[in-house]
Amino acid sequence: MSEPNPSRPERFDERAEAPNLILNRELSWLEFNARVLRQAEDPDNPLLERLKFVAIFDSNLDEFFMKRVGGLKQQLASNLRELGADSGGTPRQQLAAINAAVRPMVARQRRLLKDELLPALRQHGLEIVRWGELRAGERRYLTEEFDRRMFPILTPLAVDPAHPFPFISNVSLSLGVSIRLPGDDAPRFARVKAPHILPRWVQLPESVRDRPLRYVPVEDVIAHHLDRLFPGVEIVESHPFRVTRNADVQRNEETAEDLLEAIQEELRERRFATVVRLEVAKGMSRWMIDFLGEELAVGEPEIFEVEGPLALKDLMALAVSAPLPSLRYRPWAPVTHPRFHFETGDEAEVFNAIAAGDILVHHPYDSFATSTQRFIEAAVVDPAVLAIKQTLYRTSADSPNMQALIRAAEARKQIAVTVEIKARFDEAANIEWAEALEKVGAHVCYGLVGLKTHAKITLVVRQEKDVLRCYTHIATGNYNPETAKLYTDLGLFSCDEALAQDVAQLFNMLTGLVYQPQFKKLLVAPITMRQRFMEMIAREVAHQRAGRGGRIIAKMNALDDKQIVDALYDASAAGVEIDLIVRGICRLRPGLPGRSETIRVISIVGRYLEHARIFCFGNGGEPEYYLGSADWMSRNLDARVEAAVPVEDPKLKEEVRAILDLQLADNCKAWDMQPDGTYVQRQPGSGEEPRSSQDLLMQRALERAGRATTPTLP
Repeated sequence: MSEPNPSRPERFDERAEAPNLILNRELSWLEFNARVLRQAEDPDNPLLERLKFVAIFDSNLDEFFMKRVGGLKQQLASNLRELGADSGGTPRQQLAAINAAVRPMVARQRRLLKDELLPALRQHGLEIVRWGELRAGERRYLTEEFDRRMFPILTPLAVDPAHPFPFISNVSLSLGVSIRLPGDDAPRFARVKAPHILPRWVQLPESVRDRPLRYVPVEDVIAHHLDRLFPGVEIVESHPFRVTRNADVQRNEETAEDLLEAIQEELRERRFATVVRLEVAKGMSRWMIDFLGEELAVGEPEIFEVEGPLALKDLMALAVSAPLPSLRYRPWAPVTHPRFHFETGDEAEVFNAIAAGDILVHHPYDSFATSTQRFIEAAVVDPAVLAIKQTLYRTSADSPNMQALIRAAEARKQIAVTVEIKARFDEAANIEWAEALEKVGAHVCYGLVGLKTHAKITLVVRQEKDVLRCYTHIATGNYNPETAKLYTDLGLFSCDEALAQDVAQLFNMLTGLVYQPQFKKLLVAPITMRQRFMEMIAREVAHQRAGRGGRIIAKMNALDDKQIVDALYDASAAGVEIDLIVRGICRLRPGLPGRSETIRVISIVGRYLEHARIFCFGNGGEPEYYLGSADWMSRNLDARVEAAVPVEDPKLKEEVRAILDLQLADNCKAWDMQPDGTYVQRQPGSGEEPRSSQDLLMQRALERAGRATTPTLP
């Protein structure tokens, strides 16, 4: 731990106004998405991975407009003019700043795709071609394909006195068509939707192409067969367009008699929510743009005219499916953690391993399937297991975890699942799983009124001789085998009795009525977590002032809570050394003289999405480590049920510290945050070895498994 610096002032007396110290949340998030775009621009990344980052950037932006811009639009509509203490401006000012930041980024994305990525992919045999580039044989094939597979499902919708402007669903791709009937002078508008059931990129077969992989955007195929949809009329023009609707629909849970019904109603409302963005293809006539703007009630600031195909998030399908392995990262197969490597398939071995001592797994370096999933499946089939309790926030559509719990309920085990049906964009899937569990007799609850259940916890109760023994799993990530391959997350397995009592108490809080729950080890939001974090930050200040050195290392997805930010500023002013690894939003300014000069903030954006939350407090030479589901965000600390668990085993503490040290030393995928909120990507110095923390963690997992001594690099 660091030595105190007696020359540093203990407090910063001339405090700046809050807006100068607390960065705007929305602009900070856009800075994160700019770092994602930089991964697409990075020539060191394989070509298809760069295409994937283009798609991720686009998908992120969709969600940003649906949630964040949608929320600001609601504030604007309610005539909210007052500045919050840490808002960064009125809703109108923030929307203007967002607009000014987003447009150049979108232009960068489009130029990158058009001028660099698509030409480079063409050299490797993969082409996205427009209709004008097709040969006669290819056009004939697509005409036949249109007649066979598209024409029957397409529905042309004209707008006239008898046909009102149609509903345009959220983030769907449409063609705006200008048609002129015989004898008419003025054109009329019509809309043709490209249904999601059609392939976004229509592949030309080998029989009609001379290059390995040629794809045509589906909207191009539709656009050049509009005469079949509108026979006998003149097609004046056609251009793709796309709308984004507000997803920040408010609900009143306190007055809802049935939370499930309230969420289902919210999903229905979201379909018809206000349009917050209209994207149109470059070249659309002013007449059509104005017509769409008027009908969709959007003004010029909400209209984005872009070059090239719309909905670039759909490029993910090509990036994933194109048979060009040399243009991707070298494949990574997660390894089985040594403590979960068993000689037999006996399910009791899983519990024996945990009983022998706490186990820490780090996904996707350690296999989710042979650790977390195996733990759950062992609990399902083990006759000694009497009960399984679990929280569900997000999971996959064909979740083996949920299927296992259904089998356990059918086997008459006691199953209790807290399903968070308010998880944004996963509500419908979670409702389906909840109903499936209820049908087989599982106890299902939907969390607490006014709070989302975001904690990632499982409790397994097992009969062992004449006692009941509890096994717990507490994690930073969801019980989702798909995201476990893409997100970095930590999970702790334990059969510590005091910890199990805390987990059981937390489940009782979620499913029953527990007045003033008490927790010995777990930090639980909104009960104890905020207070305990504030106390531990203050304790580091006390250690620093006493000459023992203050030290904080915290890794999270986002930092936006003003109380935490202020406490970190005060700790830095007292001389506490603070390293923050924050992937996304960070509203704290590092490196301000006398205020935050001992605070360093980095963001790591690489092959995997950094998702783990780790908190380390130096504690005068006896460091304490926590891992859990919560970021240092107001919503996590005050409006969600979260859980963070102490890491107490000395060897596991060393493992956690090694992860933090590797990330802090990253000189390839780490970005240093500047005092003004911008970021600078690290580069290896002259003669310095490249250190990509994710590559090194893959190497570390292989070495621990005794499988390799060479790094798995892109």
